[in-house]
Amino acid sequence: GIAARDFELRVLCDPDARNRGVIESSAATVIPFVIARRFDSTAVDGIKREIREFGPEILHLCDNRAVLNGLRAARGTDLRIVVYRGNVGNVNVLNPLAWLRYLNPRVDRIVCVSDSVRDYLANVGFLGWRLPPERLVTIHKGHDLAWYTQAPVDLEPLGVPHDAFVVGCVANWRPRKGIEILIDACERLSSDVPVHLVLVGDMGKSDIPQRVAASPIANRVHVLGVRPDAPAVAAAFDVAVLPAVTREGLPKTVIEAMAFGVTTIASRVGGVAELIEDGVSGIIVPPGDARALAEAIARLHGDSQLRASLGRRAKERIGTRFRVEDTIDKTAALYRSLVAR
Repeated sequence: GIAARDFELRVLCDPDARNRGVIESSAATVIPFVIARRFDSTAVDGIKREIREFGPEILHLCDNRAVLNGLRAARGTDLRIVVYRGNVGNVNVLNPLAWLRYLNPRVDRIVCVSDSVRDYLANVGFLGWRLPPERLVTIHKGHDLAWYTQAPVDLEPLGVPHDAFVVGCVANWRPRKGIEILIDACERLSSDVPVHLVLVGDMGKSDIPQRVAASPIANRVHVLGVRPDAPAVAAAFDVAVLPAVTREGLPKTVIEAMAFGVTTIASRVGGVAELIEDGVSGIIVPPGDARALAEAIARLHGDSQLRASLGRRAKERIGTRFRVEDTIDKTAALYRSLVAR
């Protein structure tokens, strides 16, 4: 990790964080730390204390709460400030919160998870003002294929026939995720393409259960809810789909499916085109277009050789173009450039 690249690293980490064990196994010092709200005076005091005791040169802030409270804690210091942005959209110059976070002139660099995020931020502005381009840097999140070696989940006990052609989506419901569009697409398929649709994720306050119950293919739609083993469930899909309509940075569920060698269809939103080479390592469809999505599913249903080729190339692409080592190298180079100023 980056702690082995001549950096002394201290990580303030939620005790319940899923990846805490991975961080603790690295050379970093891990401090249990909770930021309970956007404006958290206790957290600000705690960050100030760590700054005094540790004496860092760089403060790297990785989510909205960390950015808001970390920037407050850094007032009056000469720390270089790095913040992370993982989504396209939702940064508005007319929103005061934006100036306390990503538009704050105290921020030295914004690490963008994809070029699409960088390009979006480069065009955020008002009356001729724009974020300085040198403040924006793209660093893709790296993945290790060794993380994706679990056996696919057996879907038969979950109601999916063992010989079914499974189309699946892993996403917590939001209007922008387009789950309704995927259901619509599957309903459009002819009777000789009898797919089973598996939905994994928190459906929240959506009407997805009612939508499914009223569907003509209700007996072939399986709403599994939240699954801690969601990547291994996705590994059992014949085709994974991300039908999002906007705001994807570098969608993790697409990366996970590709890393398992699962053929993937995704909407052309955000950083999807940076992950998938259309027709080579997956299929990209226009956002919001249920007809195009249905056609892509039908095409893959009828061509097992194409599915195998796309899945194989998808896994190769994650293994060669989105490596953890590259993320570490680029982050280390960013840190060095800041401390050399």
